[in-house]
Amino acid sequence: MNQLKSIFIAVAMTGASFSAAAVAQDDSATLTLSFTGIAEQEGAVMGVLVDSEDAYNDKAAPLRMIMIKADKAEIATQLAGLKPGRYAIKSFHDIDGDGQMGTNPYGMPTEPFAFSNNAVGNMGPAKWAEAAFEIKAGDNAHSIEIK
Repeated sequence: MNQLKSIFIAVAMTGASFSAAAVAQDDSATLTLSFTGIAEQEGAVMGVLVDSEDAYNDKAAPLRMIMIKADKAEIATQLAGLKPGRYAIKSFHDIDGDGQMGTNPYGMPTEPFAFSNNAVGNMGPAKWAEAAFEIKAGDNAHSIEIK
């Protein structure tokens, strides 16, 4: 009887480890991120992918940095190894290649910029609640228009 119980426990544990491995694989997400509306095909689109409101508001480090050569009107990149959850993106088109968003003396952007969900800010960046979007396990796509 003890031998049968040991076999049952071993099979159950093996099944549990297979299930855990399957869950780990299923939890991985990939995001194909596209930027459209690139009027000047020079420089790079730069941005950050964040997974919290604090990171979105620059109170915590971003999850990923994004830099894509802006050599076409529409460009894309893939971000792999993400966990399902809520994310947001802040981005700008660094036309002059200095690594910073250009601004005028009043702090207004002089280079095109955009937020996920094509959210629009009012006297500042768009709010997290407007820019946040859901990434699910598996393949995901999100498109942002640079303006």
